[in-house]
Amino acid sequence: MVDLGLAIGMSSIYLIVALALAFIHFSVPLVYYYHLKSRWLNKPWNIEKDPSYRPKVAIIIPTYNEVEFIRKKLDDIYAQNYPRELVEVIIADSGSGDGTLEAIKEWMLAHMDLGLKLVVDMEKRGKLYALLKALNYVPLDSEIVVFTDVDAFWEPSALSKMSSYFADPNVGSVTACIYYTDVDMHEEIYRNYYNVVRVAESKIYATPVHNGPFLAIKADLLRKYGLPDFPGSDDSSFGSFIAFAGYRAIQVEDIVVREPIRGSQVWRRIRRAHHLIINFITTKKYAKRRGVYKYNSAFERIWRIEWWLHIVNPWLLVKSVILLVLNAIFGSLIALIFIGAGLALLLLSNIYKVWILQQIYLVIAMVRSLWMKEMVWRK
Repeated sequence: MVDLGLAIGMSSIYLIVALALAFIHFSVPLVYYYHLKSRWLNKPWNIEKDPSYRPKVAIIIPTYNEVEFIRKKLDDIYAQNYPRELVEVIIADSGSGDGTLEAIKEWMLAHMDLGLKLVVDMEKRGKLYALLKALNYVPLDSEIVVFTDVDAFWEPSALSKMSSYFADPNVGSVTACIYYTDVDMHEEIYRNYYNVVRVAESKIYATPVHNGPFLAIKADLLRKYGLPDFPGSDDSSFGSFIAFAGYRAIQVEDIVVREPIRGSQVWRRIRRAHHLIINFITTKKYAKRRGVYKYNSAFERIWRIEWWLHIVNPWLLVKSVILLVLNAIFGSLIALIFIGAGLALLLLSNIYKVWILQQIYLVIAMVRSLWMKEMVWRK
């Protein structure tokens, strides 16, 4: 009887722990989201914008087998309502074999009034390598460097709006809000949530997560500090690095980028989660090691919360589920009810389903990161 009573007592403790972990897992991001949305999202920017500011811009596009999109991408840049003489395009190709290079050369001959450099590498060495190599070809008089993807399409005013933010000397990087040209419930919910969070964080001071389809950085900062080049470094690492260097790294709501949904979405989301994890594990230590780090209390608070949400919070859900299942196996009706409620929500609530899937991707990516430092650039 003593042993039975002890087992029942332990089961009750495990059930309480499971429910507490689940409560923390869901409540922290919800409270953070509604705090940002209600208090910060609609506040004015504390930035000295100048709509007439027109710096010289270098645009870097990495390509690998992009014959389907490269002409449209170049047309998209050509259509920008920005002085053409202030724009230089640098394409860093990584061994394309599908006619991408021929398409670029044909486009160059038909648009001689736009400066365009083609940097060709015969091997595919990854996106980071291509970006770092392309930086060597940025003109010395360029003031802003914009990184973009070949399948990311901007509104005609994107460069003009971007430049107005860089008139403020405290702004080090600017990224855009992403929307999709295709219908995908998962990505629409994901982006709607994160666009709110990133813009609101930016209005506080800076956001640690940036977007590859449009990421603009002051060229002087790149010349002074370079870019993070550790394995797995990507768009978010670039933005976080700029914020740790003491500059505002912001996502703005008035620059919109649209892109199609391509390839395996499961692989794409795991890769995205992988780079976010690498960012939150490595970038701060990297900035300190490079002697770049400058303490800012506002950004440190944002960083700590985002670090928790990406590194710790998914595992609270995993532990909670494991404890609930164990309790259900040993006959806990309450555990069965909560498991059933969770399964019902997966069927009835798209928002809940997307959140759970995102936690799964983060956990998978974290496990993979134990032995895989950088995911290969695939199509």
